[in-house]
Amino acid sequence: MASMVVVQHQTQPSFSTLTSSLSDFNGTRIHSQIQYRRKVLQPKVGLQVTASSEKNILIMGGTRFIGVFLSRLLVKEGHQVTLFTRGKAPIAQQLPGESDQEFAEFSSKILHLKGDRKDYDFVKSSLSAKGFDVVYDINGREADEFEPILDALPNLEQFIYCSSAGVYLKSDLLPHCETDAVDPKSRHKGKLNTESVLESKGVNWTSLRPVYIYGPLNYNPVEEWFFHRLKAGRPIPIPGSGIQVTQLGHVKDLARAFVEVLGNEKASRQVFNISGEKYVTFDGLARACAKASGFPEPELVHYNPKEFDFGKKKAFPFRDQHFFASVEKAKHVLGWKPEFDLVEGLADSYNLDFGRGTYRKEADFSTDDMILSKKLVLQA
Repeated sequence: MASMVVVQHQTQPSFSTLTSSLSDFNGTRIHSQIQYRRKVLQPKVGLQVTASSEKNILIMGGTRFIGVFLSRLLVKEGHQVTLFTRGKAPIAQQLPGESDQEFAEFSSKILHLKGDRKDYDFVKSSLSAKGFDVVYDINGREADEFEPILDALPNLEQFIYCSSAGVYLKSDLLPHCETDAVDPKSRHKGKLNTESVLESKGVNWTSLRPVYIYGPLNYNPVEEWFFHRLKAGRPIPIPGSGIQVTQLGHVKDLARAFVEVLGNEKASRQVFNISGEKYVTFDGLARACAKASGFPEPELVHYNPKEFDFGKKKAFPFRDQHFFASVEKAKHVLGWKPEFDLVEGLADSYNLDFGRGTYRKEADFSTDDMILSKKLVLQA
């Protein structure tokens, strides 16, 4: 039986399941214990693409995460792809699991336009000279950032935007659907405003709203946060009961969705939620990360966030609430479906990134130590 702390230690190895299609572990009912052997799941390497007419495509951004995978898919389809960046990162770098031949072919075809997207005069002049057919805006945050793009490209065929499921108003009725109420005060209000202005402009636009994105090269501490603790053999602090339900979508599945909407009449002036098909609890996610990376099942420590002052530090990488969205519209309208289940996707991320010793942020266990050092323990 678990012990309650301000902090609750949970060590039982069984996997509880949620009602309906939800479960702790990616929708899969697991009754056996995880064996404490380092058996690492193998990642999926290849991505399938479909053919379409060649387009002159601009990607705003494209060297950090989503655009890295999207640009490769578009080049494989035969499109001419240009990345608009400030030039602070290499335009092409070989990915783990990518052959020398694949990388050489990609790097020989990818083009670069160096500039600051907030220099609106430069954006207008440089883009109008190129005459792009399609723009993917991966890193746009505010509505005024895309208007110079439309001004420069009056004959633009399609504007494809990376929004966020974070625009939805918090609700007791889940999952979030594309028609749900939105929150004009959310921290993603700039993306919401962008969608509204796109609609008012009358352009052919499509917006994708991912939930939590994960996968190799992820610069947000999503799966990496768990991997750091698993590698160090530390307990994993989880706020509240640990049964908060959330949702993750693999970056390669998101990249495929971006390709699916290209030139697709059914995607015109539409919004689509994109993520994994299953939902997962916080506790289940910790266990899934352990299974995917071959580490023993972790000790989970539940705590009440209100009992601590973490200052500006973030003690947990997810919002402390139920947060997940339906992807049924994308499945039915686009014919898109995630290729990765949660454990497969986490294994892909671990084996092609963290497991190779690469990560974006150094481990910081300072908030963990505050939680674990709490002395008041109530025996359940």
